[in-house]
Amino acid sequence: MTSNMKDKVAVVTGGSSGIGKATAEVFLNEGAKVAICGRSQERLDAAATELASISGPDHVFAHACDVLDENAVKAFADEVDKRFGRCDALVCNAGQARASNFYTTSDQDWRDEFDLKFFSVLRPVRAFIDILSASGAGAIVCTSAMLARSPEPFLIATGATRAGQLNLLKSLSREFAPINVRVNAVLIGLVDSGQWSRRYESGEGPDGDKIPQGTSKEDWFIELAKSRHIPMGRLGTPAEAANAILFFASPMASYITGETIEVTGGQARNV
Repeated sequence: MTSNMKDKVAVVTGGSSGIGKATAEVFLNEGAKVAICGRSQERLDAAATELASISGPDHVFAHACDVLDENAVKAFADEVDKRFGRCDALVCNAGQARASNFYTTSDQDWRDEFDLKFFSVLRPVRAFIDILSASGAGAIVCTSAMLARSPEPFLIATGATRAGQLNLLKSLSREFAPINVRVNAVLIGLVDSGQWSRRYESGEGPDGDKIPQGTSKEDWFIELAKSRHIPMGRLGTPAEAANAILFFASPMASYITGETIEVTGGQARNV
């Protein structure tokens, strides 16, 4: 079964690296055209050059944009419409985790997490919803995290706001169904999208513990998977997350909305 994404247009926020870039690659390999955005023009240019090698520069558009800036997101949407004339899928992928517990999370930290997790979805959706609907079979896919269902004390603000984000997406799925736009989410577990490599390089583990000197990254990843009780015994790859995103964004999921897929290696929930 094919994805039927040929000549469709997919927009990926946070598309210059990690899961976002892997998602853009998957779409291009399926024959789609892709627009990516991110805050760093340098990283976007590098990603665009690499992505263009897959199917040519005419299939790739990269635009510097902070998804929390309403005017910037609207300008990005206008440029996508001008360049490609349509949008069939919007992947809301921008975001990061904040490592803190109850005692170390300030009021401003809570506000920042709320803004990032909610408005990184709301502002792109507002900007693209009309052209998504005009496609006749639009799709919105949000990359979220297993934290939404399995909270961790050292990621308290991120887990709480991710849970609220899932509730938001469920509401949007019902509101947008009559205008032919589906809304789904992919819940990411431990995937080496770059952050875990950076953790290894910093020498500090996720719980604030120090990584023993002389431990290779591969061995640390295996130990990390064991400590998180991942049955498959390893971290996932950005491409594995991207394949789940492709499914939800494509006509293969044409009768699915308001749902989630967990890309977690079988990691059990705490709640």
